[in-house]
Amino acid sequence: MHAWSERWEAAPGALLWLAGSAPGRDAGDCNRVTRWWTAEEFDAATRRVAGQLQGAGLHPGDRVLWSTTSSVAAITAHVGALRAGMVVVPANPAYSMRELVHIVNDVSPSAAILERPDQAEWVRGASPATITLGTDIDLPEADPGPLDSAGPDAPALICYTSGTTGAPKGAVLDHRNLLAATEAVRIAWRWDPDDRLVHCLPVFHAHGLCVGIYGTLLAGASAVLLPGFDPSAVAEAARSEAASMFFGVPTMYHRLVTSGRGTELRQLRLCVSGSAPLSPELHARASAAVGSPVLERYGMTETLMNVSNPYEGERRPGTVGFPLPGVEVRLAGHDEILVRGPNVFGGYWQRPAADADAFDPATDGGRHWFRTGDIGSDDRGYLTIRGRSKELIISGGMNVYPAEVEDVLAAHPGVGEVAVTGTPSDEWGELVTAWVVADGRPPSLGELVDFSAATLAPYKRPRLLHVVDELPRNAMGKVVRNQLGPA
Repeated sequence: MHAWSERWEAAPGALLWLAGSAPGRDAGDCNRVTRWWTAEEFDAATRRVAGQLQGAGLHPGDRVLWSTTSSVAAITAHVGALRAGMVVVPANPAYSMRELVHIVNDVSPSAAILERPDQAEWVRGASPATITLGTDIDLPEADPGPLDSAGPDAPALICYTSGTTGAPKGAVLDHRNLLAATEAVRIAWRWDPDDRLVHCLPVFHAHGLCVGIYGTLLAGASAVLLPGFDPSAVAEAARSEAASMFFGVPTMYHRLVTSGRGTELRQLRLCVSGSAPLSPELHARASAAVGSPVLERYGMTETLMNVSNPYEGERRPGTVGFPLPGVEVRLAGHDEILVRGPNVFGGYWQRPAADADAFDPATDGGRHWFRTGDIGSDDRGYLTIRGRSKELIISGGMNVYPAEVEDVLAAHPGVGEVAVTGTPSDEWGELVTAWVVADGRPPSLGELVDFSAATLAPYKRPRLLHVVDELPRNAMGKVVRNQLGPA
């Protein structure tokens, strides 16, 4: 893997106010833009929130839990807290009491900005001293004190991992990390003030927040905020609001294609896919629909944006491209992907043992490599993600990467969606197991084996088949393989 040579240092308060934070849009429903928000209005609104939080007794470094859906009010509250030097802790508004209370107990927030009244009750029950607020920040007005003064090493976000291997951990991202990752995609994707993004991603996730929202603000561009994904709403917003970009996850592209609305995105200059692998078959169908190759990239909570297919040049299906500006990538051990750069976080919130496991002890110039846990390969300079190291299937002593098998099986005409896992076996160690959502008549195991025979070695072909109504997915549409168990 090669890396571009650009480097930069984050100036205090640089991320959100380096550019003029151009107008945002707030869509109260999926079909109608309610009104423009200008840069001046947004600046005034975030100053007001910062003053209200300061007046309530919050100080720089205090944690603010933030569990909301997408709206200008929610983004204003988020940015106001950051401008006052507070540390925002995004959380999924769909979390159960157990999930939310785990975060509350872990970070001890001074305030919580929540949309759901029941979540506010849970927070108060777990932490009575925490101030609970709605996105309207119903606090007395107060003149703001110092704003935008957080240094590059000051923590900005604590983003919790999905917790597929245990209790979720909080990745602490500082202002340097946020600026580095956002500036990298701004450069790589030619993001400028004339761009307008159709934004329907969850804002509690790094894709929707750190790429979609922060990228818009840093570029001085604009965005149409939709409260969620709907193919018709995305197509209508792209057309009626003269949009130029759309960011989505593979599930969204699948639904845009099958709904027939994907062709209405042809006027966009850039469609990006992330958060989960986009199969070559779906890449081809989506690219044909939107009229240009979908640009796939690779990032994660702890590092934000790492790698991207090029804006100019070949966007190679099945790969995620090459390192973004300032990022270095290498393969180590059993082809695990290691990353370092100003985008990489410094560690987990109060988890020294997890930190020790997360970073490779080898250093170069005092900088550690982060172990992503993803397995990859170098395809003539382009990085391909083979899967998670913990999801590797070992059958008969041979390594099988679920993503490779899924890409092949997804092309079968009877397969709508597919996930591959390993089932314990006394004889083989693990049996390659396909979980299929059918498209019409479900295929038989024999049909899938025959279909994959020309493409997969015998040990990679499925030995078990389960036909299911749907695959378990997280909030970003990524299949959660560890929730697929013996049937």
